[in-house]
Order: sequence, then C-alpha cells, then structure tokens
Amino acid sequence: MRTSRFLAAILALTLVTAVLVHVSLRGQAASTVSLLVTGGTVVTMNSAGQVIPDGAVAISADKIVAVGPSEDIVQKYSAPQRIDVRGQIVLPGLINTHTHAPMVLYRGLADDLALMDWLNHYIFPAEAKTVSPDFVRIGTRLAALEMIESGTTTFADMYYFEDDIAEATREAGLRAVLGQSVIKFPVADAKTPEDALVRAEAFIRKWKDDPLVTPAVAPHAPYTVEPGTLKAVRELADRYGVPVLIHLAETRDEVKIIQDLHRQSPTQYLESLGFWNGRTLAAHAVWLDDADIATLARRGVGLAHNPESNMKLASGIAAVPKWLEQGIHAGLGTDGAASNNDLDIFEAMRFAALLHKVATSDPRVMPARQVLELATRRGAEALGMADRIGTLEAGKQADLITMATDGARQTPMFDPISHLVYVAHGDDVRNTVVAGRVLMRDRQVLTLDATSVIRDARAMAERVRAAVSATPKEKQ
Repeated sequence: MRTSRFLAAILALTLVTAVLVHVSLRGQAASTVSLLVTGGTVVTMNSAGQVIPDGAVAISADKIVAVGPSEDIVQKYSAPQRIDVRGQIVLPGLINTHTHAPMVLYRGLADDLALMDWLNHYIFPAEAKTVSPDFVRIGTRLAALEMIESGTTTFADMYYFEDDIAEATREAGLRAVLGQSVIKFPVADAKTPEDALVRAEAFIRKWKDDPLVTPAVAPHAPYTVEPGTLKAVRELADRYGVPVLIHLAETRDEVKIIQDLHRQSPTQYLESLGFWNGRTLAAHAVWLDDADIATLARRGVGLAHNPESNMKLASGIAAVPKWLEQGIHAGLGTDGAASNNDLDIFEAMRFAALLHKVATSDPRVMPARQVLELATRRGAEALGMADRIGTLEAGKQADLITMATDGARQTPMFDPISHLVYVAHGDDVRNTVVAGRVLMRDRQVLTLDATSVIRDARAMAERVRAAVSATPKEKQ
C-alpha cells in the first residue's frame, strides 16, 4: 500500500512539475514583437538550405527575431500585427543587382536593336531631351510599384539625379544601392565628369548613414569614362567606404574599343588602373576570358547577370557557371525596363536557368536552387550586404515576400524551390515586407498610391513621345 501511495505521489508531482514547466515556458515565451508571418512554407535560403513546411517568421522593428515551426513561434511570440500565409511560400525578398529604375518610362521605346545602335541612336538622344528630376521621380515611383508588386525588396541602380531616385525609393520603402552616374559627355545632371564627381560626393555625404539607401558612384563603362576619371571614382568611393557600380564587357564592340585603345580586355584595363581595389559590382560581364574571371575573383568583384537584356540585345551569354566555379559573388539583374522590358526577377530566374542549360547542352547546369540563390543570398553577397539581407535568419533585416500557390498554374507543388524558379511569376507575390514594414499586403500596395503613380507615368510617357521626333522604325 505504501509503495502504491508513494508511486502515486511521485506521478502527481511529475504531472504538476510538467504543467508548471509548460506554463513557465509559455510565460517566458510571451515576448512581444511587431509582426508575425505564420503558416507558410518558409524557404530560408540559409547555408543549410532549410525549408520549414508550416513555418513562421517573428519580426521586431526592422529585424528578424526568429524563424521556425509556426507552433513554436506563436507560443514564444505575440504581435499586434499578424499575417496568416497558409498555402503560401515565404522567402527572402528578391535582390535585383542591376537596373536603371527611371528607364521604365522608356519601356518599349526602341526594341529589336543591337546595344550600340540602341544606345547611341535612341536612348542617349531620348535622355538628352527628357531626363529631369521630375522624370526620375515619376519613373522611380513606377519602378518601385512594379518591384514591390513582383517581390523585389532590394535593387542596385545607376542613373542621373540619383538624389531624387533615393527620395522616391525611401518613400516607397524599398532598400537600394544607388549609384550617381559619371560619364564623359554632357548629360542631364552634369555637364562634365568633374561636375558628376562633385554631385556624387554630395550624394554620398547626404545618404551615407541612411538605413535603406546605400549611396554609390557609377561610372557608366570603361569606354564612356576616361582613365583619370575612373581613378578619381575609385578614390572617391574608397574615401567614403561606398561601392562602385559599372557596366563591364557587355558586348564584343566594347571589348574591341578597349583593345584598340589600350591593348587589353576591359577587365585587365581596369585592373591596370587599380579600379578593382575596392568594393565593386560590375554588370553584364558577358565577354570575359579565363584571366578576366580569375582577376575578378581575386579582387572580390561582384557580378550582375542580366540574362533577358543580354538575350534581347543579342549581347551574348555570360559564363555564369564558370563564374560560380571560380568563387565569384554573383547576382541576377533585370537591367532597365527599356531593354528587358520589365523588372520581374522571377522571369530573370527562369531565363537564367534555361539559357545556361541550352548554352552548355547540359540540363544539370544552373539548377533551381542555385538560381534562387542568385536572386537572394548570392545577390546579397555580390552587393556586399550578405550580413544584412538575402536569407531568413535571426538577426538579419526583415525583408521577405510571400507567394501564392493555389492557382491552376501553381498546382500541384512537389518542390517549393523548383516551383519558385520554373512556375512562379511576379504577380504571384501576395505580401512584401522590407525592414519589418509591410509594403504590400494581400496585393494591396500600402506605401504608394498606385492610381496616381500610373497616372503620372502615363502623362510623362506622353511628354517622352512628344520629345522623340520619330519612332525607331521611321529612323531605320
């Protein structure tokens, strides 16, 4: 009898202890955060490739506090704002490593042309007649609306009046690396390269400590910027600790121009100037030889792959698989919407995967996970921002998107990674969050008035139409 009573007492004590521990844990876990995103398939893109089928993300202010199973997260955290995304995929916000945001206002202005013809006979003349602070503000708002709706949370830009682009970007709530352009001929915001450098320094000083905008200097390309100016750009960027953005080896024509002038490839020419001795992101890099790739890898240069623009302008196919084999930090870009003609990184992912398979005659090249890495954590590495963005992990900035999976095109879904690369489109994005701020919820953009953005863009497009005296077909 005593034994039975003793065992009963032990059992009762054990049950009470278990209840107390459970209550204690729940009490300890009732931490308040600002936002919970719960119930979705969380594709973390962390180094382990973790995917959580019924997962959640806890966000406090601008940072991720925790990522894990929904049951665990909701027990540990409460929040005044909660987004239930059951049936959706949750992933890091996409990173567009190369674009020219205001050029959405030239979307479709000149198509089916080679790059040099397109630039010299259509785009540069159109810019000379139409680019202004008003133009870039309106264009950037339109680009920001498109990016928020299609899942881009960070973009790298090079254009004119970059200060106005920064203001519009911050208004929209996006994260960006923004490069003030430097070029050898007179442009809308600078009559000389020296003027452009002065403007670039003022831009850097103003935005250096902004939480969303990273200022940069953006010499257009080796063939449009003189050697002394390229050296001055590097010195300016290094003095303030900001990145440099540049176009590199986009076409055979560019390579020929530099070889004729300097008897070197564009990459080796810039190496001879000491240009790569600092944080740099180069766009396109289509025409690189093995020595060029080795140089860029050794210097830690990030590269932006723009498959759609390169295909549309017939510029060539970048050796992205070789880049990655050599350890180059690479991301995906759309380029400007004047040569793409949209800013949808989901399309860039799909084209990147398919282009390199057919180019190498190997269907195993550029698998879905690797391509998704280019659009997320590898893109963050290319921008030098991997410590802040690109994955869903505690301590990172709270930049994420959620994707619908309930439509006919999205059914069935066996593998969320494959689904994101080969099935998803930008308009499948349902929610967009940057630095913990909800920019779009259930397809409703909250930081921009879509109606007025589109109205202003259409009005500006009419001004562009009037300024451009003839269509491309009439000029040909």
